Amino acid sequence: MAEDSTKPGTGREAPGRREGIPLGRIAGVPVVLAYSWFVIAAFTVIVYGPVLARNNPMLGASAYVVAFAYAVLLLISVLVHELAHALTAKIYGWPTQKIVLNLWGGHTQFESFTASPGRSVLVALAGPAANFVLAGGAWLVLGTNSLGSVAEILTNIFMWANFLIGVFNVLPGLPLDGGRLVESIVWKATGSQAKGTVAAGWGGRIIVLAIAYWFLLRPFLAGDRPDFSFLMITVLVGGFLWMGASASIQQGTLRGRLPLVSAATLSMPAAGLPATATVRDALRLSEAGGKAVVVCGSDGRPQGVVDPDALRSVPVAAADSTPIHAVSFALAEGAYVPEWSKGQELVQFLSQVEGRHYAVVDHNGKVTGLLTQEAVLATITGKRPGNDSYPQGQNR
Repeated sequence: MAEDSTKPGTGREAPGRREGIPLGRIAGVPVVLAYSWFVIAAFTVIVYGPVLARNNPMLGASAYVVAFAYAVLLLISVLVHELAHALTAKIYGWPTQKIVLNLWGGHTQFESFTASPGRSVLVALAGPAANFVLAGGAWLVLGTNSLGSVAEILTNIFMWANFLIGVFNVLPGLPLDGGRLVESIVWKATGSQAKGTVAAGWGGRIIVLAIAYWFLLRPFLAGDRPDFSFLMITVLVGGFLWMGASASIQQGTLRGRLPLVSAATLSMPAAGLPATATVRDALRLSEAGGKAVVVCGSDGRPQGVVDPDALRSVPVAAADSTPIHAVSFALAEGAYVPEWSKGQELVQFLSQVEGRHYAVVDHNGKVTGLLTQEAVLATITGKRPGNDSYPQGQNR
C-alpha cells in the first residue's frame, strides 16, 4: 500500500536525524529505505511463509525465501509508484526532495510548490497508473511464457499486488491518491484548496468505516470469525487511513485560516525608540498611547522589545538615568516583518525566525506594531491566545 504521496516539504531536515538507509538516486531523486520497512518485511515472511509452504509443499523451507522475495517485489512496486509521482511532478517543475519507502508503503516529498487542481490530480494518479501498467505487464508474462513454479508464483503475486495497490490508491479519500481527485473537484468548484482537502479527508474516514463494515462487522454479524492475521492487517490499515484522513482534515482546516494571518491586523500597536533612549522616554511613549515599545539600533532596525513589567519596576528617580536596554529583551536577528505581510508567506517566514516576538514596520521602515507568536498560532488553530501573548522576556 502506498500512502499519500504528494507531501510538500520544507526542504530542511532535523539535524542529526536519519530516517533510514539511503539507496542512492533515481532520475536525480534521492531514495531512502526507512528502517520501518524491515517490520513489514518480517511480517510478510512470518505470515505469508507458512501459507506458501502449505499450498506448495515442494518449496519446503524455501517458502520463507519466496515470502521475502514477495516483500521485495512489493517494495519495488511501491518504488515505481512513487517514481511515477516524482517524474510527473518534474514535468511541472515541482522539485522532489526525496522518496521514502517505509512500513506503510512510501511517500514522495516535494519541495514547496504551487499546485493547481488539474496538475494535482495528474501527479497523484500517476502512481496508481504505474501500478496498473506493472500488473498488465505481469499478466502478459503469465499468459505468454511457461515459467517455473517459483517464478510463476512470484509473477502472479507481483501482478495481483500491483493491481490491488492501484485499485486501493484510487479510492476517493485522503491520504490515498484518489483523495486528490476529490480535493481537486471541490477545489475547482469552490476556489478553495482548503475546503477540498477537508472534503477529501472526510472521504478517507468514510472509506475506513466502509472497510470496517465490510471486512469486520459484516462477517461478525454473519457468524464468521476472520483469520487473526487478516484481522490485524485490516485494523492496522484502517488505523493508518483514519490517522491520515484526520491529519488531512486538520491540515485543510488550518490552511483555510491562513488568509486570516496578517501582520497588520494581528499585531498590537507599537512604536520604536532608539537604543540611546532612557526609561523615561519609554514610559512617556507607553503611557501616552498604550503602545508596546520596540528598541531600534543605529541603523533603524528593530533589535529589542521593552518588557512592560521591567519598565514599571524602575524607580521614578532612576528613570532618566536608566538606559532603555536595561528593561528590554533582544529580538532574534531579522525578527521584523512588513505590515502588509500575510498568509502562508508570513507563516513560513516566522517559522524560520527564532523567538516569540516580531516587530512590524511600514514602507519607510518605521515600527508600527508588535506581532507575537501566540497571536499567529491562535489565529491558525482557532484557539484564543493565552495570557502570555503580551510582550515579555523571551525565557518566560
